[in-house]
Amino acid sequence: MAIKLTYHWEGDYLIPDLTPPPEPKIGVWGRRRKRYLQQHREPIYTGMLLSGSLNAHLEEIDKQAEKMLDLLMEQMAPREGVTEKLKAENQLEWVKKMNNIQIILVSIKKLEKLFIAPK
Repeated sequence: MAIKLTYHWEGDYLIPDLTPPPEPKIGVWGRRRKRYLQQHREPIYTGMLLSGSLNAHLEEIDKQAEKMLDLLMEQMAPREGVTEKLKAENQLEWVKKMNNIQIILVSIKKLEKLFIAPK
């Protein structure tokens, strides 16, 4: 695979016109997965980094974890009495309950085990 590069002169030197790849959109779950790989699965981390597949993997893990978190919030909200009626009548109470649900879900170790340290 041939890569076409352009160059420009700086003094007596030809400098390649390189642009860095775009920054990956990695959230908290992707960063946790990265930290786990760096600390506990260094060969896998290094292999993915060198092959260029690390960022795509971290983005996918982050998307899956966020999707799971949203699904669990949807399932847990009715059980905790969070309804559209409550939202219309008492927004502050609705926000408080939704925040509590989110805190509970984020602190669940099961979610972390599913996405941060899969087997």
